[in-house]
Amino acid sequence: MSDDKNIISINHLSDIPKYQQIVNSINDAIAKNNIKIGDALPSVNSICKTHNISRDTIFKAYSILKENGVVDSVPNKGYYVAADTRKILLLLDTFKAYKEVLYHSFTNNLPDNIITDIQFHHYNIDNFKTIINNSVGKYYKYVIMGFNHQEIQQILRKISTDKLLLIDWNICAFDTCNYVFQDFGKSFLSALNEAKNLFKKYKEIRFLYPTFTNHPIETVQFFERFCEKEEIPYKVLANPKDFIIEKGIAYISVSDRVLGNFLEQCKEKNLEPGVDVGFLSYNETPMKKFIYKGITVISTDFKKLGIKAAEFITEDKQVQVYVPTTLTIRESL
Repeated sequence: MSDDKNIISINHLSDIPKYQQIVNSINDAIAKNNIKIGDALPSVNSICKTHNISRDTIFKAYSILKENGVVDSVPNKGYYVAADTRKILLLLDTFKAYKEVLYHSFTNNLPDNIITDIQFHHYNIDNFKTIINNSVGKYYKYVIMGFNHQEIQQILRKISTDKLLLIDWNICAFDTCNYVFQDFGKSFLSALNEAKNLFKKYKEIRFLYPTFTNHPIETVQFFERFCEKEEIPYKVLANPKDFIIEKGIAYISVSDRVLGNFLEQCKEKNLEPGVDVGFLSYNETPMKKFIYKGITVISTDFKKLGIKAAEFITEDKQVQVYVPTTLTIRESL
């Protein structure tokens, strides 16, 4: 039987429930090959005695591990390691084309014994809270895409810091957390500067930032800074009904719905993208290089974001990375 002093670590002053600390300890021991398939786990009585924890707490921890297929039990003999399979939670906002790139990059860079449960909060705080509350203690690690809401950070504190990775947007991070973020500000400004000669073909730039978007507002702020510095006339349009394209105008959009509308209007008005009107789209997708003659894109590298997130799962070290945002020039601008 394995020595629970070497396997199970309990901090009685921690906010993390003791049953979750047991789950985390055993998952960590398996991940580090300190215990292997077939090894016996500490008995309920020995954990009670060593760590001064109730039997119900220990049974709850072992039940979670058993439900996840990590451990099994034999009547009158106790618990043992049944598999080195580990489950992780990937919580995203919504499933769009560029999120699919992220998802496949993430899962393709994980070993076969890692099972990914993917869920979506759809920017709904009640959904987010329910998913987190129901998942605490059930997963080896958590990869979470947050959003702008005052309750998010407090909800995330239910998860042990070393088990949590925040991805995409630095909106609810705390100093010690792990993260793989994209930069919606300075990197965006740098990409605009790279395209400034293309923008100067046009008499004005209009940024389509519809009220329904959850895209960070700092992108608009850096856009305004760029236009004012370069002395380029500009407007920010919040109402999609105001989006009526005009010859000699370049458009920037954070919504793919607007891209479809733009191409329809070009066809109706016989305007040539990249010649009569310009278009810059946010977030690369596999199809944007093929749409029309190619859509110019500002985007982070979602494939790299997925790879870096996978490294957090497979490597036992802190991850704090910003994935750069870059410009891909195509015919639409």
